[in-house]
Amino acid sequence: MAAAPGGGDPFPSTYVPGETVPTAIVDATILTGTGVRIDGGTLLMRDGKVEAVMAGSAVPDGYRKVDGRGRWVTPGIIDAHSHLGIGAAPHVPSHQDVNEMTSPNTADVWAEHAVWPQDPQFRLARAAGVTSLMVLPGSANLFGGRSVTLKNIHASTVQAMKFPAAPHGLKMACGENPKTVYGGKGRGPSTRMGNIAGFRQAWIEADAYHKGWEAWEKGGKAGDPPKRDLKLETLAGVLAGGITVQNHCYRPDEMAIMIDMAREFGFRITAFHHATEAFKIVPLLVKEDICVATWAGSWGAKMESLDGIEESAPMIHAAGGCAIIHSDDGVLIQRLNQEAGVAMTAAARAGLPIAREDAIRWITANPAKAMGIADKTGTLEAGKMADVVLWSADPFSVYAHADVVWIDGAVNWDRAARNPSPASDFLLGQPGQDFIR
Repeated sequence: MAAAPGGGDPFPSTYVPGETVPTAIVDATILTGTGVRIDGGTLLMRDGKVEAVMAGSAVPDGYRKVDGRGRWVTPGIIDAHSHLGIGAAPHVPSHQDVNEMTSPNTADVWAEHAVWPQDPQFRLARAAGVTSLMVLPGSANLFGGRSVTLKNIHASTVQAMKFPAAPHGLKMACGENPKTVYGGKGRGPSTRMGNIAGFRQAWIEADAYHKGWEAWEKGGKAGDPPKRDLKLETLAGVLAGGITVQNHCYRPDEMAIMIDMAREFGFRITAFHHATEAFKIVPLLVKEDICVATWAGSWGAKMESLDGIEESAPMIHAAGGCAIIHSDDGVLIQRLNQEAGVAMTAAARAGLPIAREDAIRWITANPAKAMGIADKTGTLEAGKMADVVLWSADPFSVYAHADVVWIDGAVNWDRAARNPSPASDFLLGQPGQDFIR
């Protein structure tokens, strides 16, 4: 299939990894994110990459040694659903850029155009071991716009945080939100029927737009190209396969309808987000290879999210599916490891034990898969980005702290240091900015 119109990225990443030194974490308990646990293991990092993960404590010359005794090592935590930077703190109206509530279809907007790198929440997430995150528009609209994937570093521009070569995602939302926002205003759907009709009409237009560009390209680009349309350009990017679909959806009946609609128009849904009732259609989601980004303990805020259980992610995992624990919140992103621990504990109580070396995938390898960056990060394997967290204790414990966080092999958080990580410029000069320990 031909590339989508407007190919390339007019807002390219300028991310540059920080300075590194060859580093060896020795005698730690290592969870690789591949289903492997190594007790008394050693992790080698060099030139921003994971060089080796092995049992034992043999270290080549020239490496800075970090004592891992009594501590744990995991891949960097990855949040597949965040609004940091666009729902920035302090939470005042001028900082809230999550939802462009002007039309049910705002596929033309891009989250990165509103990310404020000085949001203090980035540092709080870094202190909790979060090394990468996908920032999505909100769920007020059928089509909310494009997501952006970020490396969680201190930077002055969003381009400097932008994860190199990570695909955009298209945020879609079914259910209560879009029908409630526009239902009484005569500008959009007021029922779930209207939601699906709105989706289908947009995909019909996008298909025609995409085919028009394909015909122009196959015709040797003779004459003027079709007129660009930013909304249809994003949807055509989905049809061309270059943009993932990140679908806010809670109920199993709606997920099944969205899957049928995706088949109708020839695209695939990468992940259902929130999805509190996904446990009711586990076989379908596994068959379709659709990831489920959910919580353990967040549900009940509205009718469609009323029927949630803590064991949902473990049930999907146990069936061979792609389970993700996400945040959707500036506080929960600071304890994704604990949220995964809640799900793991609930599953064990229900007779469905999940080992730590498997559960760690919910906040590392699986979100990387859903975000289209699993070839680069999410697991501790030779050649992958050295996005690594050294924990003070079992990372699923409420007592565990992220002692050191490396992003591409560079220290971006060190709890023992006088200034563990640069504070937001917004907070410079304010007292107490080294309080995070």
